[in-house]
Amino acid sequence: MPAPPPIEADAVWRFYMKVQLVRVQVLAPAVILSTRKTTCRFCLRKDSMSRRQSVLGLVILLYLAAIASGSRLKSVPSSAPGTFDTIIKNGHIVDGTGSPWYAADVGISDGKIAAIGKLDGAKARRVLDAGGMVVAPGFVDMLGQSEMSILVNPHLPSKIYQGITTEITGEGGSAAPLNDAIIKADRVTYEHLGITADWRTLGDYFARLEKQGAGINLASYVGATQVRRMVLGDVDRDPSPAELEQMKSMVSQAMREGAVGVSTALQYPPAPYAKTEELIALASEASRFGGVYASHIRDEGNSIIPALDEAIRIGREARIPVEIWHLKAAGKPNWGRMPEIVAHIQKARDAGIDITADTYAYPAWFNNLSAFIPPWAHDGGDSKLIERLKDPAVRSRIRKDMETHSTTWDNEWEEVPGPQSILVSVVSNPKLLPLQGKTIDQIAKQRGKDPIDAICDLLIEDHGYTYVAVFGMDEPDVALALQQPWVSICNDSQGTAPDGLLGKEHPHPRAYGTFPRILRKYVREEKKLRLEEAIRKFAALPAQKMRLGDRGVLKVGMWADVVVFDPNTIADRATFEEPNQLSAGMQYVLVNGVPVIDAAKMTTSLPGKVLRGPGFAH
Repeated sequence: MPAPPPIEADAVWRFYMKVQLVRVQVLAPAVILSTRKTTCRFCLRKDSMSRRQSVLGLVILLYLAAIASGSRLKSVPSSAPGTFDTIIKNGHIVDGTGSPWYAADVGISDGKIAAIGKLDGAKARRVLDAGGMVVAPGFVDMLGQSEMSILVNPHLPSKIYQGITTEITGEGGSAAPLNDAIIKADRVTYEHLGITADWRTLGDYFARLEKQGAGINLASYVGATQVRRMVLGDVDRDPSPAELEQMKSMVSQAMREGAVGVSTALQYPPAPYAKTEELIALASEASRFGGVYASHIRDEGNSIIPALDEAIRIGREARIPVEIWHLKAAGKPNWGRMPEIVAHIQKARDAGIDITADTYAYPAWFNNLSAFIPPWAHDGGDSKLIERLKDPAVRSRIRKDMETHSTTWDNEWEEVPGPQSILVSVVSNPKLLPLQGKTIDQIAKQRGKDPIDAICDLLIEDHGYTYVAVFGMDEPDVALALQQPWVSICNDSQGTAPDGLLGKEHPHPRAYGTFPRILRKYVREEKKLRLEEAIRKFAALPAQKMRLGDRGVLKVGMWADVVVFDPNTIADRATFEEPNQLSAGMQYVLVNGVPVIDAAKMTTSLPGKVLRGPGFAH
């Protein structure tokens, strides 16, 4: 016997209203009689209430009886037949909440989900057959890094082939605010990507992005490092009270222009120069506008617990939700500490701190090679760093610090198993392109140099720009972090493409494969996550954290960010050896109701929107 169709609230309501026509005729005499006196009116009103309850109960019983007998009330979609732009039929709906999948069709009109249910007989301009496939909300990348690369290739193929429809970006540094001094200091980055920085405020940047168009939705934090550089430059000193007020004012302006919160990346100078009190002051400004505080914490290795405590303190004193970016137990000495880290965060949650985290679930991180150099050597910016690296006496001091155990800075050299664990991925100097894809160990041997000297020389030759993948995590720690119910997913990589300017780089494979890899490895192969739970981590959980109230769940009235994929075949293809490979398995990806992946091929559409935070002043 076939399963009965789901009870549809709109059908019950229409059936109830039909019965009401009969009810009015039956109760009309009683209503007339109720005009006699107060006590009688009261009695009849109670009787009317009883009648209403009885009639409603009868309606529900009749409806259930109709279902049980194999018949059903005809359901009319929320849009009249013929008005749907798109219908996705025959799919297994995984709605993003973590609930079990169910069978239904999805009707889309004007960029939003207009109906979910059995849409037989409804018409649409386009019908997509999702038979045997999962239909789910578009994925939200909690740290995407695409604020610059989206200006180079607005389609961001590496993102959309993963099913990413929304990205949150702005890690410590952000696209704005911007001034001439920062542009000059970051000249290598802009030249590398061929970008002219013709904006100064976050509002200006958003306007440029909207004028150009984008393949995905994008939201941004304002970086605490960014506002510090606007006022203090790259120097190691505390702001004066007046300077701190300037920085707070910049955060407030950015929040009014649409920032979703304030962020820190406390490992990368000049960010480590900021004391906790400075960060509390900036986070408090973001809190006034309903923002989030997100952080690449001060230390992800030996001193991770004190670093977490700092983030917890900022959340508590600034009264702001906290997001810990790319949660990890970094470095071989810390392998096996993830249970302790998880318990520490859970304890804060139990105490009422709104703290969550995200992960990309790979065993290697990806950052600037200059992160291996102690923070003091960065005072004044990259130009001063390079001067120090060229000075034999200063280089000797740098070497000593790198080789000495420390709890005052995140010493990556101490954390890695060895130079063979550092893979050069992206360079700016064209003469260094042959080194992309080689380890520091290989480069040092090729040049006949000590590995630390090889790092220092490479930074000099590449003007401090070089990016590396660092193999410093243990798989059991990675999996345990992923399984926590309060951990969502980030790419922690800019959107890229296998061709053009961006295709010349050798990125971390997470840039292309994070979300499909989790579906392949942890859902399908290792069964460490249920499919529905993985989708919740991809969609509803991050949307909830970022206050995206109209995205992240498949529900009538929400924006139609939708993915359609085969759970049995979806897979990542990118590897550390050959990273520039698009993921496979996404049949359709819709952004605001418009396909950016159609029958497994990228379209030319740019339907993405700038998503502004709750403090945005229209």
